[in-house]
Amino acid sequence: MSSKTAFSKTFSRPRTGRSGPAPHWTEREVDEAAFKDPRLGRRCAEVLKQIGAAMGESIPYACQDWANTKAAYRFLSNARVDEGDILSGHFAATRARCDKFEGPILLLQDTTEFSFQRANVSAVGVTKSVNSGRDKQGRIRHHTVCGMLMHSSLAVTTQGLPLGLAAVKFWTRKKFRGTKALKKKVNPTRVPIEKKESVRWLENFRQSIELLGQPARFIHVGDRESDIFELYCLTRDLGSHFLVRTCMDRLAGDGDHTIADEMDATRLKGLHRIEVQTDDGEIEKIVLEIRFKRIIVQPPIGKQKRYPALDLTVIHAIERDAPKGRKPIVWKLITDLPVRGRAEAIEKINWYAMRWKIEVFHKVLKSACQAEASKLRTAERLANLMAVFCIVSWRVLWMTMLARAEPEASPSIAFTEREIALLDRLVSDAGNRRAEHGTLSFYLIKLARLGGYLARAGARRRAALLSGAASRA
Repeated sequence: MSSKTAFSKTFSRPRTGRSGPAPHWTEREVDEAAFKDPRLGRRCAEVLKQIGAAMGESIPYACQDWANTKAAYRFLSNARVDEGDILSGHFAATRARCDKFEGPILLLQDTTEFSFQRANVSAVGVTKSVNSGRDKQGRIRHHTVCGMLMHSSLAVTTQGLPLGLAAVKFWTRKKFRGTKALKKKVNPTRVPIEKKESVRWLENFRQSIELLGQPARFIHVGDRESDIFELYCLTRDLGSHFLVRTCMDRLAGDGDHTIADEMDATRLKGLHRIEVQTDDGEIEKIVLEIRFKRIIVQPPIGKQKRYPALDLTVIHAIERDAPKGRKPIVWKLITDLPVRGRAEAIEKINWYAMRWKIEVFHKVLKSACQAEASKLRTAERLANLMAVFCIVSWRVLWMTMLARAEPEASPSIAFTEREIALLDRLVSDAGNRRAEHGTLSFYLIKLARLGGYLARAGARRRAALLSGAASRA
């Protein structure tokens, strides 16, 4: 099956009947049967539709009248509603999209924080303790930040098209006292993963695989925070795969040397030229030196009785001749996938670059949905609202990447017939020479022009670069 045929099959818009209108996109992302009361399911669909139509606005503005506003607040505060109910329909839709799409799929994981200002901090919770400077006596002051954390797993194709969320976890922290002192007394590597907050990486991955099935198709992709040996063992046990940027120089071979020692002795396997955006906005061409090797990696010393050594591939991509005044680009990746040549090493590097998509997803949550501007007063209500925002944010990210994945596809994939007619009526075709008339890209550009996009040549090229190589951070 060609990529274009697979794309159309995956994202074709179903119809309710031979002559009936296409359903609103929110109807496929809500499972009304997941709620304890069918009326709650119907209200969830309505709230999602209202918030999706007024992104970044307050709940009263999105609902337009007092009756709908009060109903939305009651839904979000209902004790019989939780974020799992709200997201269950979206999870099922993600599974359906993954089943229809062929080829490997990347599971991107990351954590983000939401900060709020509340008089009653205990009703929401805290995320961290920060240094507030010194008082008049010179003593260091600390204060806790009110907020909540979210760890999400986003399913993305190797071309960068987000298929949906597969797992989401919300939580807050309650205790900070003594944690630094405890770390000085107890080696963190000897603490079981089940007793540490980092177990969220394992829980989300396990939940994602249970939801999506076909574990061999899915590849966990994470930054240096997910350089966890227990996670590597879990992917092996589940029959899945991983690709992680490392921060630990682990023991290798028989345990008498480290990964860094073996990689220092590994010869150069090839070069890879990419374009990145510098801090001042300029586009810079750089050259990466690529080395890779299959290595026996040992578990941490304190866990060698519980976990076995693993046969893994280590990939190093290091910038050649980095200019003065800027740190060189250094990517040290580890994976259980085989790498038999330069082309496969570059493929894995490009797959890791897709990790930036989940950063963009979190940016949509905070910037477009204005998640941190919410005035809801309890953690439970905020978690329900964030779950609604997650579905809306995925939809925005999906539409953003659609034109890049298949610019010549039919616009009916993303728009209803009425929406297409409205765009034709509101936005003229003049000035839209950057896409073929009547295509998906043509109408997405029209939609962007409603928000002020000028469709200039330089802007589009810069956007393409930002979606790819700018993920070097």
